Amino acid sequence: MLKGIDPVINAELIHALMLMGHGDQLVLCDVNHPAQTIAQHTTYGRLIDVSGCGLERTAEAILKLFPLDTFVEAPVKRMQVVGDPEKQIPIFSAMQTVVDRAEARPIKMDALERFAFYEAAKNSFAIVRTSDPGPYGCFIFSKGVI
Repeated sequence: MLKGIDPVINAELIHALMLMGHGDQLVLCDVNHPAQTIAQHTTYGRLIDVSGCGLERTAEAILKLFPLDTFVEAPVKRMQVVGDPEKQIPIFSAMQTVVDRAEARPIKMDALERFAFYEAAKNSFAIVRTSDPGPYGCFIFSKGVI
């Protein structure tokens, strides 16, 4: 345990966050996401598990350390609901609240179709899987600079 670092942030997660540079992307997902399969395609190359923790709590802990990119219009992406791309579910607004609070400003969040999200996730730096049961708890954060 280290002082000042949220206990949600395990050693592997902090290692990955420290390796990331400006513009790199981090996927935060629920347990339904094919994270293990997709993680093999990422820069980091393996899945980072945050067991026993949900999406909102994990995002809050990460975003204390992780600045969102200010050079892109939408530094956060989420997965659309299959068959109803305009549908809003509670995790979307909950995560919007988390990112807005973390950055102390409104953050634009774009939605990606399911398979487009999977492709974007493959091109990310790393994937962090939470214990959140979902569904559609799949987000991509673009890293900025401090």
